Amino acid sequence: MKNKILMYLFIFSVLLLIFQYVNSKNIIDKYEEDIVKVKSKLSESEKTVKTLEEQNFELSYFNIEGNEDALTYFEAQGFDTEQLIPAIVEGLYDMNDYEGEDHPMVPYVSMTDSKLLINKIRVLNHKWIIANFTDGEFWGEIFVTYSIDENNDLKYKLVEYLMYPKVN
Repeated sequence: MKNKILMYLFIFSVLLLIFQYVNSKNIIDKYEEDIVKVKSKLSESEKTVKTLEEQNFELSYFNIEGNEDALTYFEAQGFDTEQLIPAIVEGLYDMNDYEGEDHPMVPYVSMTDSKLLINKIRVLNHKWIIANFTDGEFWGEIFVTYSIDENNDLKYKLVEYLMYPKVN
């Protein structure tokens, strides 16, 4: 009887070990599967980050903040670019405060009840600006040059402009 109990105990122990082995193997396989998925997602994320960095570089290329030559030009003339660049932008935005129908920089008249307003401005370098404008329904873009005269006054000159046709 004692031998039978030992034999049953041995068989039970072997079955328990087999169960533990199979269960552990399934857990390890699941972890390895999860690791592969995480590595794949990480690789995709790294590719996305690299693509976004490249796009950001491309977008910031024509921008005065990333243009060392333009910044150096102003600094060589004794200007503080951290104050000058916002002043250049504000100078154009200040033109939005006008009386009558004629915007001082936009060569169109509003076709709605709203005034034409400059919305976004990008200072490209130490001479050029691009901006968009709208009256709420119609919109367009202007290309402006600017300079600083001997009295340190900003002067803007409209070079090119366009109004997009309304699409129904």
